[in-house]
Amino acid sequence: MNDISPDDQSWLRPRLLAAALLTGVVAGLGGMLLGMLLHAVQHLAYGYGSGPLVSHESFLQGVQAASGSRRVLALVLCGLVAGGGWWVLYRYGRPLVGVKKAVDAPDTAMPPATTLAHAILQIVTVALGSPLGREVAPREVGALAGGRLSGLLGLAPEQRRLIVACGAGAGLAAVYNVPLGAALFVLEVLWGTFSWPAVVIALATCCIGAVVAWAGLGNVVQYAVPAMQINVSLVVWALIAGPVFGCAAHGFQRLTTAARRNAARGWRLPVACLLNFTLVGLLAIYLPALLGNGKGPAQLGFSNELTIAMAATLAVLKVAVVAATLRAGAEGGLLTPAIAIGASLAVVLGGLWSLAWPDSPPAAFAIVGAAAFLASSMRMPLTAIVLILEFTRVDQAFLVPIIVAVAGSVITSRLCAARGGHPAHATDGALRGAS
Repeated sequence: MNDISPDDQSWLRPRLLAAALLTGVVAGLGGMLLGMLLHAVQHLAYGYGSGPLVSHESFLQGVQAASGSRRVLALVLCGLVAGGGWWVLYRYGRPLVGVKKAVDAPDTAMPPATTLAHAILQIVTVALGSPLGREVAPREVGALAGGRLSGLLGLAPEQRRLIVACGAGAGLAAVYNVPLGAALFVLEVLWGTFSWPAVVIALATCCIGAVVAWAGLGNVVQYAVPAMQINVSLVVWALIAGPVFGCAAHGFQRLTTAARRNAARGWRLPVACLLNFTLVGLLAIYLPALLGNGKGPAQLGFSNELTIAMAATLAVLKVAVVAATLRAGAEGGLLTPAIAIGASLAVVLGGLWSLAWPDSPPAAFAIVGAAAFLASSMRMPLTAIVLILEFTRVDQAFLVPIIVAVAGSVITSRLCAARGGHPAHATDGALRGAS
């Protein structure tokens, strides 16, 4: 059992507290530098944002302003970097150790050079337009920092495991400015228990990571959401739509797991990556919102800018390009892609619902749907609820429809997994640190 007993006073020892403090600082700096690298590559690749790295101009706006040929060239470059980079890494680097494995087996150290190269490759490819998420990279860097620091400080194995998990959470908190959601990720997904010593250390480490990253990334909200109020229509819709999101999330989880399991390796990896990303670039000539981790489509959904037809198109194509990119051998997370898919699907379902009961704007459906899809696709209901609240800073009244939809989604997803003979445990998308 992953736990530190409340009666065990060893968690108060100065070395453990120092490890938590230092890990938060280093993970925050690592997340900040990765975030700044992401913005720098985006600006260079698509020719926007001549001012500060973190500007008010979004990646989607920059991509939309770029010519179609520039989008294709950027994705061709992405294919070359992804295919060549990961081929070299797998061919000559030390075997990667994922975050979950590092937490479960404290004697298995994450190789520094290979882990850092793996993280940087993810950030660069996402910046160039890969449809995968960027959250795995800072988690890897934070976990690496936690493991190294806890080793230098001579912590006991159980304490070291906790610091590694908290380092991953602090990295997540740094890039997204979500300290509470990141701490819940540590406790719900990586650590697996909510003992109060672990809660205190996770909260402290993740808050430190988030605050440190403000120096370079700013204290910003990830998504701009208009002022909205909940109503009975939205709550009833959440009750009915929750199981739909659960079924869809279960299918998405199975699809991405199979894609990762059968990912191209050896000489096929650079070939598959080049072909895949070139095709994504060609699609982006007509649909620039496909590029990047999915923040653009999610923002469109959260700001009432998606029609039903466009939302349906984005949802289907986003699933397709994410699965194809994983199958080609590229690496990255699924957190933001899941939010984008859930928000787009919700706009479709909410739009149809509004034909009969037109009381809620599309953004309200998008927020609820994003939480429901994220919760089931990554098997982290509590974390998903808090992350959506921190991402959007939406009114707390939205907790009612969000919780209703998440409950229906998670129950249905687990029933689907049980009927299909698939264990209802945390998925690769939630736990994956490296393949």
